[in-house]
Amino acid sequence: MTPRDDSEARGNRWSDLDRPPLNATALRRGLVREGGLWREVDVVQRTGSTNNDLVARAAEGTADEGAVLVAEEQTAARGRLDRQWTAPARSGLFFSVLLRPAEVPVPRWGWLPLLTGVAVATGLSRAAGVDTSLKWPNDLLVTVGGEERKAGGILAERAGDDGVVIGVGINVTLRADELPVPQAGSLALAGAVSTDRDPLLRGVLRSLEVWYGRWRAAGGDPAASGLQETYAAGCATLGRTVRAELPGDRSITGEAVAVDGDGRLVLATAAGVQEPVGAGDIVHLRPA
Repeated sequence: MTPRDDSEARGNRWSDLDRPPLNATALRRGLVREGGLWREVDVVQRTGSTNNDLVARAAEGTADEGAVLVAEEQTAARGRLDRQWTAPARSGLFFSVLLRPAEVPVPRWGWLPLLTGVAVATGLSRAAGVDTSLKWPNDLLVTVGGEERKAGGILAERAGDDGVVIGVGINVTLRADELPVPQAGSLALAGAVSTDRDPLLRGVLRSLEVWYGRWRAAGGDPAASGLQETYAAGCATLGRTVRAELPGDRSITGEAVAVDGDGRLVLATAAGVQEPVGAGDIVHLRPA
């Protein structure tokens, strides 16, 4: 149990010494630069959802591409399929970014969540020293006690006609007794060499800037930018037998054999048919 001092009784928000606040000034100094993607980095103590807030700011015209909104705590965070997602204050990285990929045809924008997954996995592997993989389409997996656990997720939402807000939630110091479900994990539980959130966030956002720039320069072409190949190399879903639970109470079972040019997961079924899946829940049925 983490020691507590008398300041907790007085309501000091920073009494948990394992979870110090983010340093907004240092983050801006390390990320905002002339000619770079990130234009502003705002850190708020508490909000409902950083995605909702940034979508609203984009609609109001008060946020430009490269805006980053970080929350120490979210009270109404959402995952894919409108699932609720909660975590203790300062136990993770909870942030959203606004992107406006004007040079990229809109049909290719569907790669943005997968691109963010690659960037997050790459940035955390370097900054936290922990092995990560991706469950299609964009869940971040770590290994805890020999088992795969979900330590993070990504949610992309349109912001007007020309923008996309991408939200990222990563469990950093979540303890075993704080896990919302047994399948959850955190970087700390996976043996990360660092759980200092400031360098972790800088590493993830720098990685995202690199991958976004590469993809945008290639006109959103996932092959030419190297995104499709890199995603496949880090995808724990490929090579497994999986069940895709689809809208309308349908499901498909088969081996995940590829991620196609549209970012869809291709399943080879027992009937000898290859079926692309563009949306739905994926359940891993056997190890790769």
